[in-house]
Amino acid sequence: MKIQFWSIGKTHEPYVKEGIELFTKRTGNYFSAEWHIIASPKNAGSLPPAELKKTEGELVLAALKKEDYLILLDERGKQLNSEGLAAFIQSRANDSVKLLVFLIGGAYGVSEVVQKRANFTWSLSPLVFPHQLVRLILAEQVYRACTILKNEKYHHQ
Repeated sequence: MKIQFWSIGKTHEPYVKEGIELFTKRTGNYFSAEWHIIASPKNAGSLPPAELKKTEGELVLAALKKEDYLILLDERGKQLNSEGLAAFIQSRANDSVKLLVFLIGGAYGVSEVVQKRANFTWSLSPLVFPHQLVRLILAEQVYRACTILKNEKYHHQ
């Protein structure tokens, strides 16, 4: 199984870039893992939020394949603890999912069409975090889940 982290917006900011790269590389010891940053449309600042979400949603849907398993990150989603995330990832691997996609939406979230396409909606927390920090937390939590699956000590350091 391959894991891809998708985020709508700008490239990684320097203050989180090193951590994101570190945890993504570590995850690569368990599953192939990589980031895809989906750039917001050039005229994003002049679009009403609903139109921006629609346009960003079209970019996401165009990049997804029918068989890709889409996990949407949203504060209204289901919360999982670290062990629960590990079990969730293992279950997808057991189901022979080829590509597991974690999606961080744009500044206004994602369109209803993307919400409906998501196979699972996951909440890191009921708190709202800056997108850059969500990237770092996501990368670390997926790495942590991988270490839990292999019964490695990272989770309890």
